[in-house]
Amino acid sequence: MTTYNTSSDAANTMIRAFLTKVGETYLGRSFNTGSGKGKEIWSRIKANTFDNKCAFCNKDTESLTIEHLIMFNRNQCGLHHPGNIVPCCKACNKRKRHEDTKKYFDWTEQLESVCESIEELVVRKKKINDHIKNENYPELTEDEVNALRAVAESLYNRTSSELEKSIELFHSIDATLVKRR
Repeated sequence: MTTYNTSSDAANTMIRAFLTKVGETYLGRSFNTGSGKGKEIWSRIKANTFDNKCAFCNKDTESLTIEHLIMFNRNQCGLHHPGNIVPCCKACNKRKRHEDTKKYFDWTEQLESVCESIEELVVRKKKINDHIKNENYPELTEDEVNALRAVAESLYNRTSSELEKSIELFHSIDATLVKRR
C-alpha cells in the first residue's frame, strides 16, 4: 500500500484502467480477476496452465501474484487480458532493468535472467507462448501499440496536471476564505 500519494500514482491508475478497458474490449467481457468469471479464469490459469508455480522460476509458492507479461504501463501498454497474465512469485515480479537505458526487461529477458539452463528456458518460454496463444491475446500491430501509447501518455499528462490545477484552486479558495476570517 502506498504511504504517500502523488499525481503520478493517480495518473498510473488511470493508465491501468484504460489498458483494462481496452483488454476487455478484445476479450469481449469484463475481466475482474478479483471476482466472478475473471477470478475463475485467473484461478484456471494458475492451477491448470502453470500448476500453481511461478511462470518464470517454476517455484511452488503460495504467494503467487498476477504478472503482466507485456507490462501494464504507459511505456509497454500491455493489456489486462487472460493471455497477458501469468502467476509470478515475489522475487520474479521485480523486473530487472537494463544498466544502460534503465528500461525494464521484457518478459523474455526476465525469463532468461532466472532460468538456470537453456533447456529450462526453452520449456518455460514455450509454455508461456502457448498460454498467450491459447488465451487469444491480441497480436497488436506497431501502429496499434503506438496509438495505445499516445492515448496513455495523454491520459497520464492530463491526470497529473489535474492534481496541480486542483491544488492551485484550493489555495486560491483557501486564501479568499482566510481573508474573510
